[in-house]
Amino acid sequence: MIGFFNGVAIGAGVVISRYFGAREIERMQNAIHTTVAFGLIVSFIMTLIGVFFTPTLLRWMGTPDSVMAASVTYFKIYFLGSFGSIMYNFFVGILQAVGDSKHSLYYLIVSSVVNIVLDLFFIAVLKMGVGSAALATIISEGISSALILLCLKHMDGPLHFELKDMRFHKELALQMLEVGLPAGLQGIIFSISNVLIQSSINSFGSLVMAGNTAASNIEGFVYTSMNAVYQTSLSFTSQNFGAKKYNRIDKILLECLVIVSIVGLVLGQGAYFFGQQLLSIYSSDERVIQFGINRLAVISTMYCLCGIMDTLVGSLRGIGYSILPMLVSLTGVCLIRVIWIFTVFKAVHTTFSLYISYPITWVITLVAHGICFMVVRKKIRRVA
Repeated sequence: MIGFFNGVAIGAGVVISRYFGAREIERMQNAIHTTVAFGLIVSFIMTLIGVFFTPTLLRWMGTPDSVMAASVTYFKIYFLGSFGSIMYNFFVGILQAVGDSKHSLYYLIVSSVVNIVLDLFFIAVLKMGVGSAALATIISEGISSALILLCLKHMDGPLHFELKDMRFHKELALQMLEVGLPAGLQGIIFSISNVLIQSSINSFGSLVMAGNTAASNIEGFVYTSMNAVYQTSLSFTSQNFGAKKYNRIDKILLECLVIVSIVGLVLGQGAYFFGQQLLSIYSSDERVIQFGINRLAVISTMYCLCGIMDTLVGSLRGIGYSILPMLVSLTGVCLIRVIWIFTVFKAVHTTFSLYISYPITWVITLVAHGICFMVVRKKIRRVA
């Protein structure tokens, strides 16, 4: 669900970037106010879906009975406060559309510190249990969202936001959906395939679940770092496409690919090399730590492939192609992983046979995205 709504935010960012590059400030302003209206609506939808369907979703994932009650509590509280998380992503999309990533970083630091302090206070001091961790999360995300909103309200120039001017502009909304819906749909189906993988992990028991979750949290730092390069590729490509400076698009992609490869290799290998120490932060159980290292050895060490794949997607979306990378990603990543689970993993029921599906599908998909980009660029050169 978050993946879908973030996809809509991506579509909004692409439209804003395009008009910023073209110096069409009035349309850019209209796009910003339409974006905020979108965010409010999808936040409301997210809250309703999450609160009413959390138990069903967790049962579909094969969540063990031993953690079901705590999981339901956590997610219901989280979904009740999902407004902050969703609006934060929409606001960040607005800022990043014009190359401003500093303000969102500052507010995210504040949010993270608040989250940590509240986690410690609620759990260690007040002994409130797992639900308080979700409460700390939604409070901190609400604070970061409010800070960015205040930032936009007090900014001068094209990024200035006024609540009284917030309304839907049909043409701009359709442009956002043209890019955002395929990206959002891709996010949903990606998540469904991840649910299948998580269900497969759950079949090994709570210790493997704990090790897998800890390792995936560590990998999250690597992914977030690489995703920043994807966002850069998306914004810069869209801005230059709007400004009709097509010759810069190839240079942007090449530089982003080099950067994301370095980031992915250094951080991914580092996460595995220091896996014992990092995983011990999450658990003192040696079995849990070893299960986490097993995942890092396969996925983290080759995570740069995912970064390359996403960066190619960013360039394609930046020039207005969203359905094409969606179809390629759904086939190359989701469909093949699902087939893998019901064939290879079913025949060889080990965590390694499950984890190896990640790098295999990344390679297949990034090659396909590369071919698509070359075809699209050739078409743009003919038009230019």
